[in-house]
Amino acid sequence: MVKFAHLIPIFPFLAFAILILFGRKLKRSSAIISIAASLISLLIVILTFHGLLKGQGSYKLFDWLVFNGITLRVGVIVDPLTCTMLLVVATIGSLIQVYSIGYMSDDPRFSRFFAYMSLFMASMLGLLLADNFVTLYMFWEGVGLCSYLLISFWFEKASAAKAGMKAFITTRIGDAGLLLGIFLLFFSTHDLSFSGLSAITGHPALYTTAALLIFCGAIGKSAQFPLHVWLPDAMEGPTPVSALIHAATMVAAGVYLVARCFALFFTHQPALVCVAYIGAITAIMAASIATVNNDIKRVLAYSTISQLGLMMIGLGVGGYSASTFHLVTHAFFKALLFLCAGSIIHSVHTQEINKMGGIFHKMKITGTAFIIASLAISGVPPFSGFWSKDEIMTEILRSGHPMIFIAATITNLLTAFYMFRLIFLVLFGKPRSELHPHESPKTMAIPLIILSIFAIFMGLPGSPLMNNVFQRFIYFGAEHTALSSNPDHFVMGISVIVAFLGIGIAYALYMLNKEILSKSIRNRFTGLYDLVYNKYYVDELYEFLFIRPCARLSKAFSGFDLKVIDGAVNASASMVVFLSKAKAWIDSNIVDGTVNMIARAVGMLSGELRKMQTGYIQSYLLTAFMGLILILLLKIIGG
Repeated sequence: MVKFAHLIPIFPFLAFAILILFGRKLKRSSAIISIAASLISLLIVILTFHGLLKGQGSYKLFDWLVFNGITLRVGVIVDPLTCTMLLVVATIGSLIQVYSIGYMSDDPRFSRFFAYMSLFMASMLGLLLADNFVTLYMFWEGVGLCSYLLISFWFEKASAAKAGMKAFITTRIGDAGLLLGIFLLFFSTHDLSFSGLSAITGHPALYTTAALLIFCGAIGKSAQFPLHVWLPDAMEGPTPVSALIHAATMVAAGVYLVARCFALFFTHQPALVCVAYIGAITAIMAASIATVNNDIKRVLAYSTISQLGLMMIGLGVGGYSASTFHLVTHAFFKALLFLCAGSIIHSVHTQEINKMGGIFHKMKITGTAFIIASLAISGVPPFSGFWSKDEIMTEILRSGHPMIFIAATITNLLTAFYMFRLIFLVLFGKPRSELHPHESPKTMAIPLIILSIFAIFMGLPGSPLMNNVFQRFIYFGAEHTALSSNPDHFVMGISVIVAFLGIGIAYALYMLNKEILSKSIRNRFTGLYDLVYNKYYVDELYEFLFIRPCARLSKAFSGFDLKVIDGAVNASASMVVFLSKAKAWIDSNIVDGTVNMIARAVGMLSGELRKMQTGYIQSYLLTAFMGLILILLLKIIGG
């Protein structure tokens, strides 16, 4: 059934076309069409996965361009990485759309929302199936467009419109690097297929540069430092959008790109080391910011940035299967976290965690799911995140990068801390404002239950309990990484200690004498707290270095355009108007005047001559006779 894989993105795209054209008439039925399309795609994904297990694989669709002996083929790549990600995207995307029925039920643009969600799904599924850089880039841009449309979906809010624009422009910077990398590869190899990456040899500086440029695209899409600033602001969109972006679509695309091009990175180690260190900086920076943020969705946003950084670390140290494994487990528990947050926001109508508290007894399904997801992301055994994080930590330790191992360990400690800071402030304790929480409807609760099951058990295929079956399935190849089914008990012990230490610190600060402890720590480390609370002033730095100068420059260009360009155009227009008026006056008074004068003279002459036309024959004969006499006289006089 692999031969039908190219149909996977077609059905969500057809749903988008139907909803964008007939959404107003379909109204609430729009959700059924969108979800049905996603489920059909999921069914084809499952059949494709089955075909892959039978030994079937990638195939060509058609030749797109042929020039100078170079053929650009469009095909479908079907391998373990693609099938794994297709299953993740199609499953989570379908569950999020079911959840959206309840969450978006009162929105006036209900149909348009599901149209955009279908297009988002189609773009990501197409991106995963692309077997070359050109096709990938087309869907890559489609993902970027959809993120803009959905982040700024409530465009009536100035903050949402601004956030959508910020996301679009920031990711475009990374996309420019990706495009340059693609051009560099094409002009040096004349081959843009992913299958050709493993055959690249020679010119290490050239191909290292190409790998780093491609990584720029991943930095933008996966919100890595220094292009991480767009993702927290993307929380202005509806919460199901946040769940889809963070779990299964946009931010996953960057990690997928590096994994897909892993052969290029692995054979050019400087680029791979760069991936690891960028990931380390991003992971620890974002995790620290999450510890002091008071917006539930933004805490989760920084959590995503941090976890993506951890995946980049894994790829950077050669842990291809470990990072891919964490990408999969993270997708499920992060989708669950965002949907739980959406359920809470939908109930209490605020995102500020300082206004929440004590809502667990009113929202037990949501609360339980939130705790399960938090345990998973914190790396508590036996939840899924424990197994995938442990794999990454093992790869880091084996790679011989102690500083990166320390950074990743601190990141894991902070992750457990800020997640249970959320748990204790939101679900437990006393209510801190007049809120009336209530459990969400079934359409929102059922996806939470299903995702909770995944958050618990999704890590087992990659664990020693199942002989690391996931790693053996996704395994890239012996020439690129080492595979061992033997767990590293030292790393495992460190991971467990760090997870429970983070939870314990959060409990001490926010459940036991929280006012005294938290204020004491804040007062003692005021400078550090302010630095982290203000997100290391990165936004302010960009404002100072880029945004304000660009704004001033654009204002100067605008003034030049208005005063010089438009002034010259307006002066020319005024001159043309003056000349046209002068021409009109000459035409009216001289040309038309002369013509009219001649016409009047002819009219007067004809009037006088008309008097001679009396109608009497005698008069005509007399006139003729007088004329004859005059002619004779002139003849005689002239001799």
